[in-house]
Amino acid sequence: MRFLLLCAFSLLAACQTHHVTPPPAPIAPEGRDHTDLGVIRELATGRTLTPQELVQRLAVTPRVLVGEQHDNPDHHALQLWLLRELAAQRAQGSLLMEMLNPDQQARVDAAQATIRAGEPVADPFKALAWQVNWDWRVYGALVAYALRQPYPLLSANLDRAQIMQIYKQRPVLEGSASTTKQVQATLLEDIRQSHCGLLPEAQMPAMLAVQQQRDRRMAERLMAAPTPALLLAGAFHVRKDLGVPLHLKDLGAGEVDAVLILAEVGKTVTADNADYVWYTAAQPEQDHCAELRR
Repeated sequence: MRFLLLCAFSLLAACQTHHVTPPPAPIAPEGRDHTDLGVIRELATGRTLTPQELVQRLAVTPRVLVGEQHDNPDHHALQLWLLRELAAQRAQGSLLMEMLNPDQQARVDAAQATIRAGEPVADPFKALAWQVNWDWRVYGALVAYALRQPYPLLSANLDRAQIMQIYKQRPVLEGSASTTKQVQATLLEDIRQSHCGLLPEAQMPAMLAVQQQRDRRMAERLMAAPTPALLLAGAFHVRKDLGVPLHLKDLGAGEVDAVLILAEVGKTVTADNADYVWYTAAQPEQDHCAELRR
């Protein structure tokens, strides 16, 4: 009997999962009193999840795609929290970032090698030749953490020279999922709106090609990355109905990924867009178009 009880306790201990730490408190100033603040929703069922339930689901997924709003500090704080909590559940294979270009990869590798040799990197911003258009104030803590980890930090974007080549000569995009009229029309409309309707119509095909080639590159990098892999990118890039998941399908990756979108309260995210949504506080609204028109 004592032997059976010991076996039962051993099995119970083996089945227990690590408890997660509480997620970080809101940083962004808007939406603090919204009923959806902090809500995590499984979109296929409409069920509300606890942070621990979300981590447990993502921890068993070979590829996780996390969509962000680039200027929201809550999104980057949650990404850092998620990386730490996933690592407590199982070893992380790799982290990929839209914010890193291939021509920065050697610098990233060198910084990680330096840290693994026991030497600090005094200024990661300078060491990585970090691009100023990605605000280091919101990305710095996450990048510094990733550099210290045993898994690789990988670029997931295109170099500027590659983007300019796409402008000059648009490549043919292969695959049936990413090339439908509906997908491309939706992307074109988003490009128009995000550029405030100021782009000449003649430039639109090239802009669409760049957007989709960036998504294709992210998909290719995800497929080549050590698993479990996690991609951090803008929310539009990771959308199941428009972005990287379609390219993974076209490349024959199979259904082995999960999409989590971090969204400000009040934004709409559906089961067509993602598997999970986590609602955060919001940044103040800015009229970027008014600035551009001036």
